[in-house]
Amino acid sequence: SRGVLRESVRLRYAFIKDHKDCWPVRKLCRLLDVHHSGYYAWLKEPRSHRQKLDERQTGLIKQFWLESGGVYGYRKIHSDLREYGERIGINRVHR
Repeated sequence: SRGVLRESVRLRYAFIKDHKDCWPVRKLCRLLDVHHSGYYAWLKEPRSHRQKLDERQTGLIKQFWLESGGVYGYRKIHSDLREYGERIGINRVHR
């Protein structure tokens, strides 16, 4: 079974990090079909720009919902976010 190779790149990087004491990093990278420079870049910044954006926008959505007393729906929250200056799609707010 090629279970580890089916995982996302971030999970493969985490696997390499967990096993780097047993095996050389470059060998693990070669076996897991990732580039060693990508692994070292991930070590410096494990969260991607998209993940940071998601976390910030999720926080804003929760904030606007709580400020409404929990009564606003996704359409009104989307409208408020756009007025706030946030570039976000209505489907993303709905999810």
